[in-house]
Amino acid sequence: MAPRFACAVLGGIILAGCGLLPAKQHKPEPAVARELPPPTPRTDGAIYQAGQQMELFADLKARRVGDILTIKLNESTAASKNAETKTSKATGVANTGPTIFGKTITTKGVPIFNTSMTGSDSFDGAGAVTQSNSLAGHLTVTVTDVQANGNLVVQGDKTLKLNQGEEFVHIAGVIRPADIASDNTVTSDKIADAHISYSGKGVVNSTNRVGWLARFFNSPFAPF
Repeated sequence: MAPRFACAVLGGIILAGCGLLPAKQHKPEPAVARELPPPTPRTDGAIYQAGQQMELFADLKARRVGDILTIKLNESTAASKNAETKTSKATGVANTGPTIFGKTITTKGVPIFNTSMTGSDSFDGAGAVTQSNSLAGHLTVTVTDVQANGNLVVQGDKTLKLNQGEEFVHIAGVIRPADIASDNTVTSDKIADAHISYSGKGVVNSTNRVGWLARFFNSPFAPF
C-alpha cells in the first residue's frame, strides 16, 4: 500500500510542476538596419544635391525610406456576446394488438400484443463572453518603403528587458503622409493593415499561464 501511495504522490508533484515550466513565447525578429538607397553622385562645384536637400520651410515629417516617425499607441477594444438555447421534445407511441372475435389475445389474462412507448428530450444551455483590451504608449518606427501613391510602409520593434523577464512590442502597417502630425507623430488608429503585437517571457508571464493539463481539460478535446 505504501509504494502505491508514494507513486501517486510523486505523480501529482510531477503534474503540478509541469504547469510551472516556462512556455515558449514568440519573440519578434531582431530589428535589422535598413539600407538606404545610394545618394546621387555629387558634382564638383554644385550647390544643390538631389536627395541631400534641407527642407527649410517644411515640417520635418517622414517621407522617404529610412526616415523615422513615432507611433502613439492608443488601442482600446471591448466586445461582449450572450447566447442562450433551449430545446425540448416529447414522443409517445401506443399500439393496441389485434383482436379475434372482439377479444384481445392474452396470456394468463395479460394482453401480449399491446405496446406503448414514451420518450422526452430537453436541452438548456447558456453562454456569455466579455473581453476588453487596451494598449497605450509610444514606439518609433522606420519607413521601409514608399508606395506609388505616396503612402509609407513602416515597421518597428521594441524590446524591454526587465528584472523578471522581457517585453516585446512590434508594429507594422501603412500610413498616409496626410495623417502625420507636425511633430512627426501619428496615432495607431490611422495605420492601415496594422499588425500590432505585445508579448513577453519570463517568470511573471510563465506564472500567468495555465498548466498544460488544465489547458487540456479546458480545450475542445476534453471528454467531459
